Amino acid sequence: MTVYDFDEAIAVLSRTPGVLRAMLAGLPEPWTSANDGEGTWSPFDVVGHLNDGEETDWIPRARIILEHGVTQPFVPFDRLRHRTLGRDATLAQRLDRFERLRAENLDALRALHLQRDDLAKRGTHPELGEVTLGQLLATWVAHDLDHIVQIARAMARRYREDAGPWTAYIRVLQAP
Repeated sequence: MTVYDFDEAIAVLSRTPGVLRAMLAGLPEPWTSANDGEGTWSPFDVVGHLNDGEETDWIPRARIILEHGVTQPFVPFDRLRHRTLGRDATLAQRLDRFERLRAENLDALRALHLQRDDLAKRGTHPELGEVTLGQLLATWVAHDLDHIVQIARAMARRYREDAGPWTAYIRVLQAP
């Protein structure tokens, strides 16, 4: 069983803004608006969603756990808030904002001076019930990586038809 490690998690979380910038900055719009089909998100949408999480999810929920435990449930997270809030921002602006918010949140995480025992502290998720701080923080890392994969998949699938028979060899181009 893997045990959550603060330094390892911060090493991943601190790289996500740079990874997204390297993947997306300056690309033509068809790449940044590509998606997996009806009801799925483009890279532009994902960066907006990540910004929302930085504002309303990870650190605010960690603070709720530390200050209130299970007595104060988390505010429900609006997974679609990015569709209206900041919709007029450019991708470059969204990337800049994400970089700033992530740096602020990692500073806030470090300032909590968490100890291994803190990871067992519990809070109440509105859908999942009781969760631990360790689960929340581990999910933050996995969430980043999941969205990086989502972006890469949406972009790759732009060339699904163009790849012709090679699609059989490229998992990301195959239908889910």
